[in-house]
Amino acid sequence: MTWPQVSARRLARAGLAEPLAATPAEVVATMCGAHAQVMSAAELSVALRLENATRADVRAALWEERSLVKTYGPRSTVHLLPARDLAAWTGTLSSVPAAGGAFPPDRRLTAEQADQVVAAIAKAVDGTHLTIDELSDAVIAGTGPWAGDLVMPAFQTMWPRWRQAMGMAAHRGAFVFGPARGRKVTYTSPPDGFRPVAGDHGPLRAFLHAYGPATPEQFARWLGVPKRWAVAQFATAGLEEVSFAGSAAYVLAGDTGVPAGPPSGVRLLPYFDAYLVAGQPRELLYAGAAAQRALAGGQAGNFPVLLIDGQVTGVWHQRRSGSRIEVTVEPLRELRPAELGELREQVDRVGAILEGRARLTVGTVTVGAHA
Repeated sequence: MTWPQVSARRLARAGLAEPLAATPAEVVATMCGAHAQVMSAAELSVALRLENATRADVRAALWEERSLVKTYGPRSTVHLLPARDLAAWTGTLSSVPAAGGAFPPDRRLTAEQADQVVAAIAKAVDGTHLTIDELSDAVIAGTGPWAGDLVMPAFQTMWPRWRQAMGMAAHRGAFVFGPARGRKVTYTSPPDGFRPVAGDHGPLRAFLHAYGPATPEQFARWLGVPKRWAVAQFATAGLEEVSFAGSAAYVLAGDTGVPAGPPSGVRLLPYFDAYLVAGQPRELLYAGAAAQRALAGGQAGNFPVLLIDGQVTGVWHQRRSGSRIEVTVEPLRELRPAELGELREQVDRVGAILEGRARLTVGTVTVGAHA
C-alpha cells in the first residue's frame, strides 16, 4: 500500500473527501473522538465532515440529545466521544497500566486513596452537575482532609491532592463533563445504565479502520499509552500485516481496499483535528517545509492547517468580530486557480458552521515563523 493510496483511503473514511451521511455522534465515532480542549475547534472538526451542519448541531448532540459526551479521552485530553461507545473507551483506557508517579511520594496519592477519590467523585456527581469547587468540597468530605492538601502546582497556583485522580476517574467512567454554568465547567454522571466494558478492542479497531495501516508504536503515540501495552493489544485483536510505504504495518483483517483515484480536495482543518493528530507517519503527511511550519517539536495539531490533496500545504488562522470572521490562509506554495476556488468554498463553509460571515485573505507563509 502506497502513501497516495492510504491518504485517499483515510480522507474518504474521515469524511474529508466527501461529507458523510451520518449524525454528529457517528462522525465522532469515525474520527475516534474529537479533541475538545477548545470547543469551537471540536465543533468545526465535526461539522466539517457533515453536509450543511453547523456548530449548533454538534452542541445539540452533546447537551440535548446526549448522543455525544465530553470527557477525558486519548492522551488524557478532553475529547468528545460517542455515548454509545463510552463503555468500550473507558474499558480500554482504564486497562492501561498506571504511569510512574509525577509527584514526590509525600505529595502522591496512594492506590487506595486514588480508589477512594474515584468512588467519591462518582457518588458526588450522581444525578447532579457540580463545579470544580463544589466537587472538591464533596470529594474532601467523602474521603478525608488529606484529599484537600494543596500539593499540585498548576497555573501559578496549587490544586488539592485529589485532583491527581481526575483522569483516572474519567477513564473509569466516574464522571463526564456537564454543560457550563456561566463561565464555569461542570461535571456530572455518565448516561444512565453505563458500565465500562473491559477487554474490548473497539477503540483499536476504530483507529485502524480510520487511520490504518499503523504500527503499535503509532497507536501508542496517538492514545498516549506505553508501547508494550499497545503491542499486546495488536497481538490479540486479529489483525493483518501489510506493507505500507515499504515498512510493515497493520490493518483489520481483510481491510486492504483503497480508492481508485488519488487523494484530492482542499480542506481547512482546525486545531488538533483528529486527522492531523492520528495521521502517521508524520514525514509523509507533513512533507518538506510543512513539518517545520506546522509541527511543534513533532507534535501535530498545534496549528490549524491547509490540507491539499492529502498533504499539509500551509497554515491558517481566524479572527472573529461579531458575525464577521476574517480567515487568513498562508500556503507554502502558490495556489492554482482551481485550488483557490475550492479554498474560497471552504472559507464559506467555515463561516456557515460557525454561524458567521467569513472572508478570505491569502497571505505568505514564512517557514519558521510563529502564528
